[in-house]
Amino acid sequence: MKILHLSDIHMGGGFAHGKIDPETGLNTRFQDFVKSLTKAIDRALSEPVDLVLFGGDAFPDATPAPYIQQAFAAQFYRLVPANIPLVLLVGNHDRHSQGQGGASLSIYRSLGVPGTTVGDAIETHTINTRSGAIQIITLPWIDRSTLLTREIAENLSILEVNQLLLDRLQPRLEGEIRKLNPDLPTIVLAHLMADNATLGAEKFLAVGKGFTIPLSFLTRSCFDYVALGHVHRHQNLNKTNDPAVVYPGSIERVDFSEEKEDKGYVMVTIEPTQQPASKSFETTWEFCPLPVRTFRTIKIDVSKSEQPQLDILAAIDKVEIADVVVRLIYQLSPDRVELISTATLHEALSTAHHYTIQAELISQLSQPRLPELGCSVGDPMVALSTYLDNRPDLQDIATAMIAAANELLSGDNLGVASNRVLLDPESSPDEIDISPSVEHSSPLDHSALDKSSPRQTKSKNTDGQLTLL
Repeated sequence: MKILHLSDIHMGGGFAHGKIDPETGLNTRFQDFVKSLTKAIDRALSEPVDLVLFGGDAFPDATPAPYIQQAFAAQFYRLVPANIPLVLLVGNHDRHSQGQGGASLSIYRSLGVPGTTVGDAIETHTINTRSGAIQIITLPWIDRSTLLTREIAENLSILEVNQLLLDRLQPRLEGEIRKLNPDLPTIVLAHLMADNATLGAEKFLAVGKGFTIPLSFLTRSCFDYVALGHVHRHQNLNKTNDPAVVYPGSIERVDFSEEKEDKGYVMVTIEPTQQPASKSFETTWEFCPLPVRTFRTIKIDVSKSEQPQLDILAAIDKVEIADVVVRLIYQLSPDRVELISTATLHEALSTAHHYTIQAELISQLSQPRLPELGCSVGDPMVALSTYLDNRPDLQDIATAMIAAANELLSGDNLGVASNRVLLDPESSPDEIDISPSVEHSSPLDHSALDKSSPRQTKSKNTDGQLTLL
């Protein structure tokens, strides 16, 4: 049995690193995401696989624009005439916030799309494929938000609340395990943060919202493969592969924190074992990279250079930037500002797909008001992100500040009602609520550093963030 496992598509994200395609009117990064998903579905059809598993986070939030939903649906609908079943798991970005209820993927159940299963509860699904039946235990995103507003959590620390969640999750999972048919292969499809996963951009996208699940919950002999979603970096958490516990990662780079990460999907093969006495099924898997757009950072310190302009240009010339998303960061002293021609830097970067320029002034005694933080900034997360970008002295606590802001804005500490996944099918008090994290807003386009003074002026396609160290 062949299975394609992908996750964290975030269709409609990353627009800040793209531009408008004059022929289609669409953001080029949106087109990049569509191309990556198309290639993954192409592989599913060409094999062909017996089943496709999606590990959650279809969009940056639960209310994507109609054209984004259409692009997502169009690709997965290609599986229907090929008779390839699909399981769509609900991730944190797929659930509505602020108590609105439901999930963006639930419409596929309402529409009755043939062969499509929506995993928005802890439940075991038996999926019939051309190579036989398989059991999929779905475990959607769980967070502690609403539990914090209940009497049972009063006076408990966050660690104690997390333990309470685990104490309730474990018997619910054990209940599903007891119902498994040992003659069928079993996969756990879960959107979660495992306790030894290496993080990527999701530490900003969902920071402070969920809780960590011990790996021991997932490394059970009755599972033949554990298909995870949420973490954007591909990794296998169980090196013994018994079972493999795999994050395929996201299919495209979301931002520069994923600059050096490979993106792709995982092909899984499950076959009856040749030694039935040990285990009924044998699983092999392979990570399949996708040809995604390159992100590249060019960073140079010219604060002591007598010819900073030439040194910056030389640094640009050393790397390939054609059709690449580029971030140029250079440090210089205030007395050398007039030696920099921003127009020349724009020209040197003109072949890039998209570029930003970030200038950092060294040893300035006072911090001028940032033009980016004017009255036009309406999103507080954008304002905070811009402020932190210009305060390298705060980088050690930047993640904590973003986490605190996300929790405040999401209502985690304000008693806001959240959506729920029942741990008890009879809707007993043992229900655990699930709600999404607030999406981390894309940064604003900033101004470029003017040649004649530290004042910043508007410039096309460029960030000129002025930072005083």
